[in-house]
Amino acid sequence: MRLLSARGGALAALCLCSCASVEFSRDTETSGTFVSTGWALTILSHDMPQSALNIARENASDARQPNMVVEEATVTPYLGRFDVLLDIICVRHARVSGTWGFRPE
Repeated sequence: MRLLSARGGALAALCLCSCASVEFSRDTETSGTFVSTGWALTILSHDMPQSALNIARENASDARQPNMVVEEATVTPYLGRFDVLLDIICVRHARVSGTWGFRPE
């Protein structure tokens, strides 16, 4: 019985954590592009630990690259006006991409 409760606790801990990644590419010596991603669990309209889009944006921001400009942000899955169905229980993935730095003239 204890083994089942330990497995259930470990599964709950995995579901409540988030994952994030960020990748930077250099185009010139002082500029480039970035892609940041984040995952979050949604249960009854509550994102845990926070929304996937916020996780991805904060992850890119924590890199402290100068002059970051977000050009595209997407969250999947997305069902348009039926998106409320995903608020019951869902795992969401967000992707934020853009540029950083100063391009030489």
